[in-house]
Amino acid sequence: MELNDIIQIEMSNPESNIKELIPEDLKLDILYEDDTIIAINKPAGLVVHPGVNASTGTLVHGLIHHFQNLSDVNGILRPGIVHRLDKDTSGVMIVAKTNNAHAHLADQFRSRTIKKEYVGVTWGIWKDDEGKIDQPLARDKKNPTRYAIDDNGKRSFTNYKVKKRLHHSSYVSFYPLTGRTHQIRIHSAYCGHPIFGDKKYGGGSSKARGFLPEFNSLYMKEMDRFNRHALHAQSLDIEHPVSKERIIFEAPLPKEFINLLKSIDPFDEE
Repeated sequence: MELNDIIQIEMSNPESNIKELIPEDLKLDILYEDDTIIAINKPAGLVVHPGVNASTGTLVHGLIHHFQNLSDVNGILRPGIVHRLDKDTSGVMIVAKTNNAHAHLADQFRSRTIKKEYVGVTWGIWKDDEGKIDQPLARDKKNPTRYAIDDNGKRSFTNYKVKKRLHHSSYVSFYPLTGRTHQIRIHSAYCGHPIFGDKKYGGGSSKARGFLPEFNSLYMKEMDRFNRHALHAQSLDIEHPVSKERIIFEAPLPKEFINLLKSIDPFDEE
């Protein structure tokens, strides 16, 4: 090596090691289906497509088992996938059967004409009943698996509305106007109210410390039982790629989410 030599390092892409997808008979909760699109209620714990530590058992493996026709705009490893939800986020997703439908839906996401509502349980009591979070996001320079507020990042906007204030937490609706990775989780944490159970962004067991023993015990117990972050994609309002009519798809709250709210609700001060 000599001064001013250029060193080039090629990082392996985990997806490049996957040569083909093998269909798997996974149970899918199908909310809607026609000739061009599918609406799925994704459970928590299900990875959307193959990647690091997820070469099998993803939503995509289940989709290719259940459906013969899926768009291939995003390549052979992501058939039908127009957008994603985090592994531990449950709720509604739209899947494209045709490339035309895929392009139409992708354009709606880019132009921000798709209306999205998420619900989540957050730590702490929000000061305002509703508001808008405007903070740019970029990949965390210290941890590539995280994203962070960064003045040089992509503009990101999330509206929120508090549905109910509990004793040490809040039940909140989030309306993301952009679709950045981990956007709601980071924006909520930025406001001082990380999502309940979100270890990556400060909403894990450390938040339960400092409370009186009875509260600490309750929150630790519920966090262990829930075993994920408390965020659910409740609805998507889209323009149908063929009929051009507006359609709202809704995914009901999972049973474990309802049980979590019931467990915390007795401490409601209102």
